[in-house]
This record gives sequence, structure tokens and C-alpha cells, in this order.
Amino acid sequence: MQRSAKWTLFALIVVCTLPVVASYVTFYFWQPDETVNYGELLEPTPLPDARAEGLVGQQDVDLATFRDQWTLVYSGEGACGDRCARSLYAIRQAWLAQGEEMRRLGRVWLVTDEVEPTAETLAEQRDLRVARAVPEWLAAMPQAASHLYLVDPLGNAMMRFPADPDIKAVIKDLRRLLKYSGLGR
Repeated sequence: MQRSAKWTLFALIVVCTLPVVASYVTFYFWQPDETVNYGELLEPTPLPDARAEGLVGQQDVDLATFRDQWTLVYSGEGACGDRCARSLYAIRQAWLAQGEEMRRLGRVWLVTDEVEPTAETLAEQRDLRVARAVPEWLAAMPQAASHLYLVDPLGNAMMRFPADPDIKAVIKDLRRLLKYSGLGR
């Protein structure tokens, strides 16, 4: 084999293997310093199959409630204080901002005490499901009292936001998620 043919073969091998090696190194060893999402991505945690008693005349909430749509879950006391009102406002605004895609997004308020929410609190919360919190669900969503959780259409808690979130950032995360996800269509 001539010397130039050997170099050509060597260059061809390098050119063909370099993308494979670069992708391997990038995937397994390089981690970006920042992410574009506002919410904290979690290891998907399946919610246990349980039934939560519906409050204020609503139907019970069970695992089937989370099927076929993404669901924002807030858990808090029935006597809704300032923080609760801000959280409910945030998930309502995030829901309304989705426009046509809002049918793919549900909202659930898990009440953690024996107090039922007032009609005044619920007056502005169209299509909000309200139910008594189930301990098994709260266990699957650690720090549920201080976060809003996003449950995927398969019933997995997969992202959380602070209880008093930046609404615009939540809206942006949800738009991106609904745009690129085929789940819940």
C-alpha cells in the first residue's frame, strides 16, 4: 500500500469514529452548568393507586384523574391563607396561559387538613379539582407543602416548582413541555 493511501485510510477512520467518540464523551462526561427549565426535574415517581375524597361537592380523585393529561398539584390547608392564594393563582394563570393546550393540563388541590375550602376561595378557580389529601400521594411527593408538583399523564410526579413560583417561568416550562411531549394529546 502506498504511503498516501495509508494516510487516506487513517484519515477516513478518524473522520468516521470521531463523531461517535465525541457523542459518547458528551453524553457520559459533560454536564451543562445551567438548564433552561425553571422547575426542578425529578426522578419520575409513580403515585400509588389510591382514592382521595372529593370536597365541596366534587367527585373523588383517583389515579385515573391524572391519566391523559398533565396535572399541576398543590397541597395545602383548606383555610387558604396568602401563600395558598398565591399558589392557586399561579397554577390558574399557568393553566389559562396555555390557550388551546389547556385541555391537556389539569389542576388538583389536595387539602391536607379537615377544613373545607370556602366557596369564595374556589369562585375564581374554574375546573380546579379539590380533594382530601391521601398520605400515600403526599409520600410520593416529598416536600409537597412547600412545592407545586407536575404529574405526567402516566401518573408520575416528575417536576416541582416552588410554592410561590415565578409565574412566567412556570408558563414557559409548561409551554415547552406541552409542545415537545406527545403525552396527553
